[in-house]
Amino acid sequence: MNISRYQAGLKESPTGKGGPEVHDRVHFDPAICGGRPHIRGTRVRVSDILDLLANGVKSSDILADYPYLSEADLRAARGHMNANPAK
Repeated sequence: MNISRYQAGLKESPTGKGGPEVHDRVHFDPAICGGRPHIRGTRVRVSDILDLLANGVKSSDILADYPYLSEADLRAARGHMNANPAK
């Protein structure tokens, strides 16, 4: 299987945007979440986190409901959104 350096976590995103925290925490794997961006080591999609935040759910409530996530994971989800805005 030939994966890109980005998918392997070795380089910048395809857009060349996003900081190191985004790249360390947001992962793409065709076998997990249908290849959609998710928080590394989980099956929590970035879009799920962003939907919760957009609907007014507080970060503290998300972290209470998903104890395996960290504040840094939430920042990475936001960073991924900022680096890859919807077209």
